Amino acid sequence: MHPVDEIVYDRVSMQYDTGTQALEDIVLSVRTGEFVAIVGPSGCGKSTLLRLAARLERPTSGYVEIGSSSVGFVFQEPTLMPWASVARNVSVLVDLARLPSGERNSRTREAIASVGLADFSDQLPSSLSGGMRMRTSLARALALRPDVLLLDEPFGALDALTREDIQMLLLNLYDREGFTALFVTHSVDEAVLLADRVVVMSPRPGRIKAIVDINLARPRTRELRFEPEYVSLVAMIADTMRGTS
Repeated sequence: MHPVDEIVYDRVSMQYDTGTQALEDIVLSVRTGEFVAIVGPSGCGKSTLLRLAARLERPTSGYVEIGSSSVGFVFQEPTLMPWASVARNVSVLVDLARLPSGERNSRTREAIASVGLADFSDQLPSSLSGGMRMRTSLARALALRPDVLLLDEPFGALDALTREDIQMLLLNLYDREGFTALFVTHSVDEAVLLADRVVVMSPRPGRIKAIVDINLARPRTRELRFEPEYVSLVAMIADTMRGTS
């Protein structure tokens, strides 16, 4: 692993016990502090790449190396405990870290405030909107103060306006905290808005079809979507996914 690489996939292949070949010969390095998005058709192994980085699965061949033990994971669904408050849901992973109680409490409060839910810390998930539940899930991961944040299509179920708001929130958090991010999405538009590079996957078995540099200045705003360079990148990546470029 090069000192500036945070996540390395070296000739990684993944075959499940059912015989399904999810990934084939993946070679990818994610640099420290970089935001990388992964796009591709359903079933191409995007989520498997995240699960391998999180040590939730092991590759059939090759290896995955991650340079930090501090890793946060944001899943497709918020996966909140329905009987627990926002504060309790956010603190659950911090409590497992065996930190002093004062630090656990301060990390929980700071994470909740960072996603705009300071006034809702005592609320149950059932009283929250979909966007607020996802903010809670994001705060839970951030409370660990991770060096690496893995996000598996976290905004896919949100309505368009809420999704845009949380995209802006994530961009602000990324600019402020400087974590390394690996983000899976079906949305090319979202990938270009968020990422420094976009990895385009082929249909199963998942291979890397292309890696596209997104040389758009940060910080990024909602208005970026109207810029010609942004529109051109979205179109080019979409064409690559369709196999027309």
